[in-house]
Amino acid sequence: MTNLYIDFDGVIVNSIDVTYEMFDKLGLERNEENYSKFYRELDWNDVLSKCEAIHDSWKCLDKIIKSKKFNVAILTHVNSLEEAVVKVHEIRKHFRDITIIPVPKAISKTSMLKAEGAVLVDDFVHNLDEWHQAGGYSIRFDLDMDGKGYPVIDRLDVLIDMFD
Repeated sequence: MTNLYIDFDGVIVNSIDVTYEMFDKLGLERNEENYSKFYRELDWNDVLSKCEAIHDSWKCLDKIIKSKKFNVAILTHVNSLEEAVVKVHEIRKHFRDITIIPVPKAISKTSMLKAEGAVLVDDFVHNLDEWHQAGGYSIRFDLDMDGKGYPVIDRLDVLIDMFD
């Protein structure tokens, strides 16, 4: 069975859009230092209370799990321990048994586990590039269907038919 790793932010929920809007309201200059401090200090309960599932992602995940085609895990970058805790609690509201792998932002997702032969669904091209270079299969999640060189999806349950 193929290992399938699905990113959380920007794939399952629209937290990227929510946090960018929050950042812009602060009027801060867009630079790495400001972004890093902002994300470390965020109230993730507040963030996730404002987020919505992207294209029925929770139902799509359930379909993927029930298809029994994949070993499914959620692989998510985190900027703080609080963020990891809040994300785990949010995911557990929907799935009791899914594997959740929080990855400190300073570490590549490919450093946390074996990418070779596994599938990563992510919206961030840099993660997909690293995954591909490590021998994994990269799929870009993008609502505008811009794969940027990778197979692209805008709904998670289409993965079931991609891997027959």
